[in-house]
Amino acid sequence: MNLNSYDQLNSLEIDTLKEIGSIGTGNAATSLSQILGKAVRITLPEVRIMEYNEAIEWIGGPETVTAGVLVKMGGQLNGIMLSVQQLDFVNMVLDSMLGTHIEDYSQLDEMGRSALIEIGNIMISTFINALSSLANISVDLTVPAFALDMQGAILAVPMAEYGGASDYIMTIGGNLSCEGREMPCRLLLSPDIRSLNFLLRKLGV
Repeated sequence: MNLNSYDQLNSLEIDTLKEIGSIGTGNAATSLSQILGKAVRITLPEVRIMEYNEAIEWIGGPETVTAGVLVKMGGQLNGIMLSVQQLDFVNMVLDSMLGTHIEDYSQLDEMGRSALIEIGNIMISTFINALSSLANISVDLTVPAFALDMQGAILAVPMAEYGGASDYIMTIGGNLSCEGREMPCRLLLSPDIRSLNFLLRKLGV
């Protein structure tokens, strides 16, 4: 039976998506380690199906300013994927790649933005490559877009694009651990409903 919205996912389907999330984020952490030259691990990620407002609260609240890297998916899977980069994560990247540190996002220069786009794109691409291999599908990704805004405004992009079909979004999150520090890692994967049904069929559920 085809799903009409995310909230119709059953426990087996959610468990399957959790397994995808675990493999995808693990691969993303490995890629991050290679780029930064530091051991980066991620805790067992949570995969949640949440309403948009609940998702915004989960990633830090609507008025929290954050950086986001957004990529649109095409090919056999249509939708978007968003990497939410909070300040601790941003400084880990800037320190490793540029030897710099910022107190707030207003100090972020073009080189810093480029580094964050590169890291966000690598994490998303690695995640999608793992998903593509597991499901044996082909997914095309657009050039990443960068946003620096309140989280409520950043999340308004998937809400505007897919909110008409569903009030729910799939969130994947855990904590990144690097050199004794832990920081939240939040990825939001939002295939459209047709693509979600196709993905689950390809995964055998």
